[in-house]
Amino acid sequence: MLSLRPHEEDDAESNLESGLEKPEHAVISTFDLFSIGVGPSSSHTVGPMRAGNIFISDLLELGLLEKVRTIKISLYGSLAATGDHHTPQAILLGLEGSDPETIDTGTISSRYTAIQTNKTLLLGGNHRISYDMERDMLWRWDQVLKTHPNGMRFSVFDEDGDLLATNEYFSVGGGFVVNEKTKVDENLFYKGVDKSSVHGARLHQHVHVVGSSTVVSQASPSNSEQPPYPFKSGDNLLNLTRVHNMTIAQIVYDNERSFGYTDEDIHNKLMRIWATMDDCIRSGVHSRETTLPGRLGLRRRAPMLYRRLMRGFYPGLSIPHSPAIESGSQPVGAIDGPDISLPPSDPCSVTDPAGSFKDLSHTHAARVVGSFDHPILPEPPRKTMIPAMDFLSCYAIAVNEVNASGGRIVTSPTNGAAGVIPAVLKYIIEFVSDDPEKSIKTFLLTAAAIGMLFKRGSTISAAEGGCQAEVGVACSMASAGFAACMGATPETVLQAAEIGIEHNLGLTCDPIDGLVQVPCIERNSLGAVKAVTAAQLSMAADGVYSVTLDEAIEAMRLTAADMSVKYKETSLSTTVKIPLTVPAW
Repeated sequence: MLSLRPHEEDDAESNLESGLEKPEHAVISTFDLFSIGVGPSSSHTVGPMRAGNIFISDLLELGLLEKVRTIKISLYGSLAATGDHHTPQAILLGLEGSDPETIDTGTISSRYTAIQTNKTLLLGGNHRISYDMERDMLWRWDQVLKTHPNGMRFSVFDEDGDLLATNEYFSVGGGFVVNEKTKVDENLFYKGVDKSSVHGARLHQHVHVVGSSTVVSQASPSNSEQPPYPFKSGDNLLNLTRVHNMTIAQIVYDNERSFGYTDEDIHNKLMRIWATMDDCIRSGVHSRETTLPGRLGLRRRAPMLYRRLMRGFYPGLSIPHSPAIESGSQPVGAIDGPDISLPPSDPCSVTDPAGSFKDLSHTHAARVVGSFDHPILPEPPRKTMIPAMDFLSCYAIAVNEVNASGGRIVTSPTNGAAGVIPAVLKYIIEFVSDDPEKSIKTFLLTAAAIGMLFKRGSTISAAEGGCQAEVGVACSMASAGFAACMGATPETVLQAAEIGIEHNLGLTCDPIDGLVQVPCIERNSLGAVKAVTAAQLSMAADGVYSVTLDEAIEAMRLTAADMSVKYKETSLSTTVKIPLTVPAW
């Protein structure tokens, strides 16, 4: 049996846990932090698909792939507890050689069904083996591997049933994958499948073999491979901007150059990220599907919200009438209020010319709940639309509905929080910016710097830190990006990021039925609104603040460590309390 883990000695584990320094700086590539993938979860879909691909790549390199006849896949902890995140599909298609960035999302369901029906798996796209889901995928939901809650183990066997190779991988958030022993050697700073093809400046910590032990030590890349502006904290980053008279976006941009990217590469990659985000918003608001997949049967809201908003801007726009609204059977809790079907000039008003209330309970538009024979009269229905903010919420919801349906999205920094950053950037482009291209670059590069700090100093994995690690971090990143696009100083930008995370501390991740839908979709909407507010507060503070971003990141790390495991992406605390039939909110 050949283990793909570098060494089995306990010395490796003890070295990693004995307080050895973390990497000297937090710099990873913007294009790893923002990567194009598929929904509904970066930890449960993107990471496992990439892990499957890495495992097959290792088998090929070792000349073992052709000897494989069967494979066993074990899922642990959160990966097993929330199976509805499409983890099985992701792993199997990754083992077949698919990549999250390039896979045709429209074929995922049919390919997965074919694997189940035919009971075969095409490893690496060309080596067919027998595979039975019930026999070969093991769900260890009651076991959590030591390294991380999102653990998976792949083991392959030859025709005699002898174990050829085994390895464990951990999906640590945002689509990043690490190995159990090295922890930093695979995909912590990059999202490549083949480490040898990754630029040296992105490998900041290496594993060296000394005798029988595996020792983690600081990397010493050559000057040509070292990023020009390494930073490991917010204070460090702020000092760099002062010493070199550069913005945060400029610091990150020059570091990207050191990774081997040309100016044209950086431009094209940033524009492609934004184009994917924008396409995701467009797809979400124009979707013809009425519900999201899964047994919740959750109603899509982005198309309806968008139609409502567009009618507000363009009153002549023709909007199809809803039979539910016309018949008065619109579900309780639906977004569209009674004003949807009544123009302002409609004679059926809630008040008469004298200003007294009329009882409209007999009309299809009546939505007032309360007694009219009471000293405190109920409030009449009225429009509450604030166009810019309503668009912001609509954009965030649109992205996360696409994510929940397994569509193409950008991990920003995760799938569960993928709506916050695109929504705020779209808001800037549509309502604020005079130079969209400049705003896109400034926003994404600034947000990436903040994401790097969180990834190094705490976590971007909900299974490890709750939703503060996803929507909270995305809110912080978007706050910084917004402030930067408003021309704020680097100090103010970091303060915007601090406010963005400070008011998300302790946010749990407890999705109903294990789906990235409730409360995830609404939470992205609120996260986007919070991001803009946080940036505005920071710009109004004029440099007066009490808590730094570094202190807030450390507070988040400690909060995550103290948080009960049942509030970390397990759905353990609500599933048993929620009936299988819930309102289509």
